[in-house]
Amino acid sequence: MKATNNDNKKVVTRATASSAVATAHEAGRRVAFTNGCFDILHAGHVRYLSAARASADMLLVGLNTDESVRKIKGPQRPINPEALRAEVLAGLACVDFVILFDEPDPLALIQTIIPDVLVKGADWPEDQIVGADFVKQHGGRVVRIALVADISTSALIQTIRERYC
Repeated sequence: MKATNNDNKKVVTRATASSAVATAHEAGRRVAFTNGCFDILHAGHVRYLSAARASADMLLVGLNTDESVRKIKGPQRPINPEALRAEVLAGLACVDFVILFDEPDPLALIQTIIPDVLVKGADWPEDQIVGADFVKQHGGRVVRIALVADISTSALIQTIRERYC
């Protein structure tokens, strides 16, 4: 199932994202970046993304493509295809832009957009956050956000399996 919403102006290319960041910087606005698979969007994701947006004036979300999710999570993931995951993220008021990326990590994307704030979950030690050194070398900062206990896509999938399989 490959459904797309081509009218969604928030799902953009790297070039468009980079241009939007440059425009934001010219206007004195700060830009935050985070990334992830965001397979089955849940309250933990929404709280995390809202907190990420609160760290700056604009939030860009790097979204792993289906192929990169399979490499990270295994052959049964993602549950939702990238076009639908991007559409759901773009539908959140706290998300300004969504950019798909296929690489194993978001470093190239971070180097392209040069955010002021790099946001990751607090489960990641700062010295293991991809792009942290780059962002700090460019005058930015790293923000680590506490995760919501007991809410995860994996836990949701397990609950579904237990109840319906």
